[in-house]
Amino acid sequence: MDAAHASQPEGMIPDGSRLWKVGVIFAVALGFVMAMLDVTVVNVALGDIQREFTSPLSTLVWIIDAYTLTFASLLLLGGSLADRIGAKRTYISGLMIFVLASAVCGLATSASILVVARLLQGVGAAFFLPSSLTLLTQSFPDPVTRTRMIGVYGAFVGAAAGSGPFVGGLVVHELGWRSIFYLNLPIGALGVILTAILLRPSKPKPRPFDVASHLLLMGALSGVSFTLIEGHSLGWFASRTIVFSVLVALASITLFAVRERLASHPVIPHALLHNRRFWTFNATGTLMSAVLFGEIFVVTLFLEKARGASAFMAGIQMLPIMGVFAFVNYYAGRISSVWSNRRIMIVGYGTAALGAASTILVGGAAPYWLLALTLGICNLGLGFSGPAMMSSVMHEAGRDHANIGSATLSANRQIGALCSVALMGLLLDVIPDWESSLRAAFTVFAFCMVTAAVLVRQGVTAARPAMLGGEP
Repeated sequence: MDAAHASQPEGMIPDGSRLWKVGVIFAVALGFVMAMLDVTVVNVALGDIQREFTSPLSTLVWIIDAYTLTFASLLLLGGSLADRIGAKRTYISGLMIFVLASAVCGLATSASILVVARLLQGVGAAFFLPSSLTLLTQSFPDPVTRTRMIGVYGAFVGAAAGSGPFVGGLVVHELGWRSIFYLNLPIGALGVILTAILLRPSKPKPRPFDVASHLLLMGALSGVSFTLIEGHSLGWFASRTIVFSVLVALASITLFAVRERLASHPVIPHALLHNRRFWTFNATGTLMSAVLFGEIFVVTLFLEKARGASAFMAGIQMLPIMGVFAFVNYYAGRISSVWSNRRIMIVGYGTAALGAASTILVGGAAPYWLLALTLGICNLGLGFSGPAMMSSVMHEAGRDHANIGSATLSANRQIGALCSVALMGLLLDVIPDWESSLRAAFTVFAFCMVTAAVLVRQGVTAARPAMLGGEP
């Protein structure tokens, strides 16, 4: 057992017990569940928000994108902060910021206040998300148990992602749009209480904190995020704002790279920077997020625009398609005791590519059940490989670099999601009919998954032989 969890005070739930494991999973998953719900649920409420505040479309876009911008830009800062003050303290702090911001969202008297509160929500999410995976890894140091628990963790998150549009539509219809933010208050409070009771603080690592490097990194991620979020609506390089954003991103990343090369204590430690396997697994995580969030974006719009479904009905139709994640994440973790993580990822990415290719073949004119089947196969592959990918990243990061390793993965996955949604928006704009655009989108997704499978097969084999028992 990890030293951080070796003993519990009198009256506490004993480490290693079934109840303790369930409590730990709930504690670290609740933050991620809130983050996922706020990505999907808020979209459903935009119509009601616009009617109340009479907001222009540009303001509605920022109600969605403000959260994503600060979230993506501050993830590595959140990982470094967890190193300095400990993962548990950072996780609880992030949850409390997120809950406070959610309360402000619910009480907002104008769209401007709502946008500012959404920015603050992104700050909280950037703090708690990297720490949640670190705490999970520290709580279950055994590789097989860790991968299994990550599978259960992924099942919670998958259920949240899958039910987001449905929950959002139901809650907004019955209780109004403000209720979607008030939902975060009891969820966040429960997360704080369970974390405080069940999880031991990890030992802080008093590493130097390079403020300039973090500011440059934030500038780079902010520039990339802003460009991808607003590029389509502003006209890409026809807009001076987008050109300036790109220049800020390029200048920041160049200066950051130079500073990191010369720094004795870089933001991304040299042990990770030169670890080929770590970046291979990160690359596949980026591709996975690109497929997942691109698919949600395209399919939801397809159901509403091409098939005439209401937002609520589209949410119901998305339930079985996304519900696959909750089921397969759980069982993928259990299979890790028999298969290596490498094998699980290759099979999972291959299955996702097969599902995407099947969607291209059946097309948008297929009956709903057939389209749901091919999309479900794609998501089955994504869900099957997810726990193995996360476990492999954390294994390569090791206990010393768990926080920054988790933050790096989260940042890469967020950028993957932003790139995919931006590309899908461009495809839908360029290709006029839904049948062709759906096939084009899933051609991109199939290519991403084949690439991910090849990366794991070639990159991991070349570095170290595959091992059984949940290790890469």
